[in-house]
Amino acid sequence: MVAYSFAPQFIAPIVARTKLQTVRANRRRHARPGELIQLYTGMRTKHCRKIVDDDPVCIRLWEIRIAVDASARRRIAAMTLDGIVLCEPEMEAFAQRDGFVADAEYSALRRMGEFWLKAHAHLGSQFLFEGVCVRWEWPR
Repeated sequence: MVAYSFAPQFIAPIVARTKLQTVRANRRRHARPGELIQLYTGMRTKHCRKIVDDDPVCIRLWEIRIAVDASARRRIAAMTLDGIVLCEPEMEAFAQRDGFVADAEYSALRRMGEFWLKAHAHLGSQFLFEGVCVRWEWPR
């Protein structure tokens, strides 16, 4: 079983079961299809807690590349899953599955781009992220 830790802003979409995936840097071991995934917040701190009791099941793992650019309207200039380039509507749907919400001001994709720029500020205003997207399914 693999555990992932999430920023506080993702707790509500996880509890609501609208967050269906996570994007992560490459590491030694990620969840594999068919495995249960434990979702936490605050891992490696005294505030660590499991977000939901019933663990989702990993259904898919993709290699992902995200080109982040602060000068781009969406802040995300391009995205590929297993080498397939996503168009703008596909990237918007991806951002929604990742727990970002569109509102009157910004699209879910723009919200995702702003999050990436803030979370990875040390990389500058333009960078390429390479890692994996772990997709899960909630128990019925």
